[in-house]
Amino acid sequence: MLYTAVIFGLISSLHCVGMCGPIAMMLPVDRSNQATKTIQILLYHLGRITAYSSLGLLFGILGRGFYLAGMQQQLSIVVGVIMIVIAVVPEKQFAKYNFSKPVYKIISRVKSSLGNQFKKKTMGSIYTIGVLNGFLPCGMVYVALFGALAMNRLDLSVLYMVLYGIGTIPMMSLVVYVSNLLTVSFRSKLQKAIPVIAVCIGILFIMRGLGLSIPYISPGDVSLFVQSEANCH
Repeated sequence: MLYTAVIFGLISSLHCVGMCGPIAMMLPVDRSNQATKTIQILLYHLGRITAYSSLGLLFGILGRGFYLAGMQQQLSIVVGVIMIVIAVVPEKQFAKYNFSKPVYKIISRVKSSLGNQFKKKTMGSIYTIGVLNGFLPCGMVYVALFGALAMNRLDLSVLYMVLYGIGTIPMMSLVVYVSNLLTVSFRSKLQKAIPVIAVCIGILFIMRGLGLSIPYISPGDVSLFVQSEANCH
């Protein structure tokens, strides 16, 4: 299921252009030197991926508990259903509930630190901007984290989020170079593809949990569970 992380990263980056695009456009990069600018942009992306991978580790620890409890199959189905619900239910409905309220103070500090970093023009500050950007609330990142949660190993959970971050790089880099081409109308049209892809990925997770013995898509029950007895043929 790791390939779904890259696909979802590519698609969700269309959403990121609208939400995090302004941050990328305002990066204090050296616009007079293309080589330096490229390195700075890569540092920004590295910072975001660092944040995503650390979140993947946390969710991986939680997912590992489900795996050891023999609930990996059910978890995969639940994750798939959640992905579909998030994709289908209008964003305005979720906006009615402030899910980030319990951590509002932390988010405020992240935003404050982010603003301070823009005043600097060092390589370290650009990397830090990426890290802080990665920790800002984002519905698409939440969906990806559910995917990381459904992995059965910590390293795969981290890798899932790393691949998700890599998937967002092309579009988020494009924002810096050709921001004038990414009009509101253009972004609106591209974002229509997000729910469709999210639903498809959700279906894949559900199929994985059903254990239909379809290679690479829905492996059998034996490979999904930790069993007390060896399964020998």
